[in-house]
Amino acid sequence: MKDPRDIIKRPVITERSMEAMNEKKYTFDVDVKANKTEVKDAIEAIFGVQVEKVNIMNYKPKSKRVGRYTGLTNRRRKAIVKLTADSKEIEIFQGV
Repeated sequence: MKDPRDIIKRPVITERSMEAMNEKKYTFDVDVKANKTEVKDAIEAIFGVQVEKVNIMNYKPKSKRVGRYTGLTNRRRKAIVKLTADSKEIEIFQGV
């Protein structure tokens, strides 16, 4: 198994993700090869909480151009993690 810190890259802090925190839903950028089970195990190992549900979204790379050179941005994978009702809050989002 991979290290949990290799699976979870960073938290996603947007207005929409902050509103979802009221429902105990937290959003993270995750490794593009990680599945729902790996994400669940990694969140539980890093933060010490109980995960009820994991939803994953894939983002295709966008075409970008700088001068005459064209290329693609990196593809991304985002996970929305819902905690159980008796779980504590994730501390990384406190005070944001």
